[in-house]
Amino acid sequence: MSIDKIILITGATRGIGFAAGQILSTRGANVIISSRDLNRAKSAGIKLDCDWVQLDITDDESCSKAFASISERYGRLDVLVNNSAILLDHYESIVTLKTKMLEETFSTNVIGTLRATQFFLPLLEKSKDPRIINLSSGAGQLDGEPQQWAPAYSISKTAMNMLTQQLSVALPRVMVNSMCPGWCRTEMGGLEAPLSPEEGADTMVWLALDADPSLRGKFIKERKVIPW
Repeated sequence: MSIDKIILITGATRGIGFAAGQILSTRGANVIISSRDLNRAKSAGIKLDCDWVQLDITDDESCSKAFASISERYGRLDVLVNNSAILLDHYESIVTLKTKMLEETFSTNVIGTLRATQFFLPLLEKSKDPRIINLSSGAGQLDGEPQQWAPAYSISKTAMNMLTQQLSVALPRVMVNSMCPGWCRTEMGGLEAPLSPEEGADTMVWLALDADPSLRGKFIKERKVIPW
């Protein structure tokens, strides 16, 4: 049986990543979901009828083991979705924000994303159409009115957008973009959010399967380029 797109979604046991995994699977992609917790990854994988792997993007050894596992099973990777992120400071003020909280947020949201990208790049380079999708947020936009919400998270997502730009220049063969899913009803977004996880995942699915490969180094929302 021929293997179609092989897609790794980090941190995909719930929310937008889980919804994207479900949609991508129904479209024939070979989806691999990950979590730092093996039992959660396995449970979500069974629900989605897809593959799973344990992966902690803040840990070199974990990334190395996940790379070896995916390399042995598939031999390549077509799409890396850097979906893993943490939000620790919903209502903190930048004036009183503990620097340790900022460090912890960056460790996952920025450094972890770069670590995962670096580890899985050799598998992406074996793809005919390699793609990297970085899950960012409107909270990280410099365009528009300043906002005080979640300063550590917002700063990390601004950095995520610059990481996307850097990767796009450094990897001319790889389609690298950031995306904003909008405000979604997830554990992170809360129940008052207007969008479902499936609606938030739409752009992620589009970038993974349907968007033209010439779309590179952009910030995307609702399948359209938006200002950084």
